[in-house]
Amino acid sequence: MFSTLFNVVKSGANLLQAAIPMGIKSLKYFIDSTFRDKVTPVAGSVLYCDLWLAVEHSGIYVGDGNISNIVVDGLAESEVKISSPRRFTSKSILGRKIYVSCDKYGVVGDDAVRHGANAHVGERAFYGLIIKNCHHFSTKCVNYAGQNDESFFSKLVSFSNIGETWEPSMLALKNSARERLGATKWRLWDWDNETEEPTPEPDWQTHQDFFANQVLNKNSIAQIRAELAVTQDYEAEIADEAIPQSVCQQLASFRQNLADISQKYEQVKEFLALNPDARFSYADLKACNEDFSALAKILQNNQTIKELAKKMGRDYISEQKKKQIKIPEASKSEVYGTHRSDDVMRLLPSELLNLEDDTLETLFYARLLEKNLLTYELQGVTFKNGEATEVTKKRTGPVVACLDTSGSMAGAPMLKAKALLLAIANILKQEDRSLHVLLFGASGEIREFAMDKENNAAGLLAFLQLGFGGGTDFESPLKRAFEIIALQKDYKKADVLMISDGDCQLSPEFTQTVTAQKHRLDCMVYSVLCNGARVEESFSDEVVVV
Repeated sequence: MFSTLFNVVKSGANLLQAAIPMGIKSLKYFIDSTFRDKVTPVAGSVLYCDLWLAVEHSGIYVGDGNISNIVVDGLAESEVKISSPRRFTSKSILGRKIYVSCDKYGVVGDDAVRHGANAHVGERAFYGLIIKNCHHFSTKCVNYAGQNDESFFSKLVSFSNIGETWEPSMLALKNSARERLGATKWRLWDWDNETEEPTPEPDWQTHQDFFANQVLNKNSIAQIRAELAVTQDYEAEIADEAIPQSVCQQLASFRQNLADISQKYEQVKEFLALNPDARFSYADLKACNEDFSALAKILQNNQTIKELAKKMGRDYISEQKKKQIKIPEASKSEVYGTHRSDDVMRLLPSELLNLEDDTLETLFYARLLEKNLLTYELQGVTFKNGEATEVTKKRTGPVVACLDTSGSMAGAPMLKAKALLLAIANILKQEDRSLHVLLFGASGEIREFAMDKENNAAGLLAFLQLGFGGGTDFESPLKRAFEIIALQKDYKKADVLMISDGDCQLSPEFTQTVTAQKHRLDCMVYSVLCNGARVEESFSDEVVVV
């Protein structure tokens, strides 16, 4: 029943998202309950109901309003029982209707499937989220289709002996139903005679926005592409039915949005891999309108940028860190205590008790999504040089980066500058250090962006689109950078990073001012030239050409 729960957890879904299901499942339920004909199952039909998000519960109809299905009744234990439709759907938050295996002519089933589902009633087995769940049981019963009594009994295998290598997903069950029963459609069984309130039409745009704003990574794109595949299959399923054109258009728009996200991920996956902590969404990437392939190439192939990013990171100052040769490495070899997490493999037995109660079971899954379950904590120490020592974290200061956005920086120089800032931002975030970015142009032209937990790399990249495109003045950004270091308590030990194409010089008077400020604030100024030409200047402690 909960075979795909971990996909939800991996995708970063939170409790609010769980309470308001987004995606094809709720859209499909609206269409199916509002516009498609209802059916009544026959003996041997495959049934399932949507619970929430990526979770379904399945079983086999055995006649007289009864359903053979897996019921969890102990600590990770289950029994094949006969349930009523009301009991079968008791944990669904999407609706009480039940999906039935059908073809284009109507309901499909097989008496051998019914026979097998009845034969397993009363069997008990270990119940797993991944193995030996309700979809295993239903698939096993579907595979009896077309068997006569003699061959049926020769192939009857106790549910408790089902192998752990069986594919547990709902998709596998539907594939088996298609192959064995010819089930090409799934329609709702109106078993409660319309006692349920009419399903309200969803906010289609909100559903699209939900996926457009998901942080893109390997896990989330896998979920989005699975959503896309189900949407495409569903469109094909209802293509020959009388669904209102406006609804079909909304569904097509939802599908196209998922396809656009999938395509964009393919275009930027190398860039995302080089910025693993950036948390870019499709909406972020689309709003930036950036050449991410070019950025990825610069990040990956420009060794100077890589070295400078490390220099602005912790390694360049922490000489004391270099002396720490006796550093313990963390390992997980013994029970250290307890903590709160979503590690179901190390749950305390007391947490599993919640699964025995219908009310507390919801609380269990809510705490699982919030990574708030009591679990055993494993910890250990691997010694280097025969001795364990505590690692002293020596934090260096933030970085105040001044980016020239004058007209001469357009094109390749600006791409290099953005790549450098993103690389530095990634390192600083890992070290829990701040980055303050100043965009500057002519005299007095300054825009600021303080990067913190709220303003992530996606916000930084969007901010970098706001250049001036005019002349160049170094004095305004340097004055502001020194003010930030002097006035903000958290900016002690900060350094200044000047990024430009080198087309501006400081007056001798202001150069003296810079020297005095560096001494007073105990900071350094690094200059990065993005046009590949070295210029002479006297205010920087180091000049790097990228």
